[in-house]
Parts: sequence; structure tokens; C-alpha cells
Amino acid sequence: MEGGPLSGTYFIVILFFSGLATAIVGKVKGSSFGVWFLVGFCLPIIGLIGALLHRWERDEPRMTCPRCGAVLPISDQVCTRCGEDIAWS
Repeated sequence: MEGGPLSGTYFIVILFFSGLATAIVGKVKGSSFGVWFLVGFCLPIIGLIGALLHRWERDEPRMTCPRCGAVLPISDQVCTRCGEDIAWS
């Protein structure tokens, strides 16, 4: 049944599950499920490879807020807990 009415449906199902697999890998690594789903849906194989090679969020350098002691990513400029402006030391 090549070229039948369901041939497009198979393609959409493959795209959906590719997006789902990519989103799960991205979420496990600490990133956004929705963004990685769209990447995997639009770029089926390349998106999954990108998610697998993407950095782990927990491996990012961290710093401590001088006021409340919260541990924050080094890219934050304001403490999300107390609102203190964080300057480079």
C-alpha cells in the first residue's frame, strides 16, 4: 500500500516518537522538555544526537550567595532566593 492515505501518518508517528525520545533525554539532562521535543520532532536523528551530546546542567560551575548562602549557577547575576545582586569576586 505504498503512497496510500496512511503514508503521511507513518511519517508523523515517527516524528512524534523521535521528538519524545529527544525530549526525554533532554529532560534527564536538566533541560526543557518542550524545547527538546520540538528539536527532535523537526530534526529526527540530528536532534537526538544533539540531546545526547548536550551538557549536563548539574556539571555547570556554581557559586554561593554572600547574603543567604544559596547555591546558584555561575551565570546568575541576582540571587533567586533573596534578590541580592551578585558580583564577581
